[in-house]
Amino acid sequence: MAYLSRLPRPHDRLTGARRAGLIGGAALLLTLAAGAPAAVAQADAPSQSATCRLLSQMSPAEQADVRRRAVEAGRPIPDGAEVEICREPIDGGRGTSLADMLGPVDAPYSSVIRWADGGSFSVEGGPDAPLRGLPILLKDNIETADMPTTAGSLALVDNAPGRDAPLAARLRQAGAIIIGKTNLSEWANIRSSDSISGWSAVGGQTRNPYDPERTPCGSSSGSAVAVAIGLVRVAIGTETDGSITCPASVTGVVGFKPTVGLVSRTHIVPISHSQDTAGPMATTVADAARVLTAIAGSDPLDAATAEADARKVDYAAALDADSLRGARIGVMRFLLPNYSEETRAEFETALEAMRAAGAEIVDITEAPEDFRRIGGWELTVLLTELKHDLNAYLASTDPAQVRTRTLADVIAFNAAEPRETVLFGQDLFERAEATGGLDDPEYVEVRTNSLRAAGPEGIDRMMAEHQVIALVAPTTSRAWTNDREDDDDMQGSASRLAAVAGYPHLTVPMGFDRGLPVGISFIAGKWEDAKVLSLGHAFEQRTLARRPPGATVH
Repeated sequence: MAYLSRLPRPHDRLTGARRAGLIGGAALLLTLAAGAPAAVAQADAPSQSATCRLLSQMSPAEQADVRRRAVEAGRPIPDGAEVEICREPIDGGRGTSLADMLGPVDAPYSSVIRWADGGSFSVEGGPDAPLRGLPILLKDNIETADMPTTAGSLALVDNAPGRDAPLAARLRQAGAIIIGKTNLSEWANIRSSDSISGWSAVGGQTRNPYDPERTPCGSSSGSAVAVAIGLVRVAIGTETDGSITCPASVTGVVGFKPTVGLVSRTHIVPISHSQDTAGPMATTVADAARVLTAIAGSDPLDAATAEADARKVDYAAALDADSLRGARIGVMRFLLPNYSEETRAEFETALEAMRAAGAEIVDITEAPEDFRRIGGWELTVLLTELKHDLNAYLASTDPAQVRTRTLADVIAFNAAEPRETVLFGQDLFERAEATGGLDDPEYVEVRTNSLRAAGPEGIDRMMAEHQVIALVAPTTSRAWTNDREDDDDMQGSASRLAAVAGYPHLTVPMGFDRGLPVGISFIAGKWEDAKVLSLGHAFEQRTLARRPPGATVH
């Protein structure tokens, strides 16, 4: 993995290395003030449009961030040097595309499926927009007006209806710049029981930057990896069960699955209206909270979001680095035997850190009564809703662009297209096509059962009986290999209860399992998103466990 440390980081552009990138919608240049030591190479001269500040004029946190990124870029700033930091606005007329600037950084990992046209960028929302100039990548199942949306499938390769999903529109209104789309597990991992996380026929195989031979997990693989390697500070993923939290955990980033109904799902290629949601993936909880504040809200086209406007808050303002003090935190001990020994050890260290921060740790040793039945119920719900929801989505697309108008059409397309089935089949699609619809008594019964068992009789009951304000567990163990023939497989998962109940679930970097990152999960009740984020933020600030790919792990 040593070669990872030599990859250019996209957040700095320095003379000699000629590295370019984006921070807050700007290229960052370093220039030396008079009298600075010659050990630092002088950067390109800033253009007249650049805005510049001396390092000494920045806050201690800003100074530390600049110094860290300078080290990562191979141009450390010597102690005592006065450095001028210049932010240069994106200018499509300069002749450098996003693919030229960031593509070489991403090339080993295939996290980005397509780049936006940098010459067409415009920043909306005015000078005080909360995300003004923030570059962001969206998973390629979320529609934008300026790019196709494929869900990784060749059947949707021309799907460009020219509309922004409400989520994308909210990001633009908040001043964010959508710079491209990320690769994903094709059809968000619902096509086959043998699907390979991070692989799609359109985007190929996304690689884990900590070990390219191991999984990036999925289905929001590209979004996680893009954040991990520094293409962006924040990307958007989607989750039905584990598709934000698992890839975030194994790539060492923050991932947040909101309460279902907090963020609109309109114009996002669906699996299940009961469980689908979009959410932020970021290097810090604070960045995830800022972006969640922008994308949360009601959408008249998505009935699940009816309460969102009344429930949403400023999630960044609600963060409290001292929120663990006095908090009773429930540990889902019944899950722990499923994880690797190394991950369990890291988790115990994390619990000690929470105790040191003033939390009271409460062990929960008994699983909810129907815990082992939830998985089977969940699959029936997902397959039934997939047929209904995907047919509705396909019907909303342009028939001149998307000739597969139903799930049955997609199945036939895949059967006739060898590039789609070269690695795995479509047994889950076929099972979904055979389901009986939303009025099927079996579906109605198991959906009621699964929601009850995961929510009121699962998360809610555990929290109430043990008088805790949140639940924790390892998110998953270290990334496993992509080799189906070996016995290095996924070990442990904390996602199911929150996914089925539709409750918030945050993963934060916790430590390392054999040199590979692992996260800790924070889960609570419906609409308790702000609390979950604040507890995760407090843990993050206490431990600072994240290390970027290529960094030394102790």
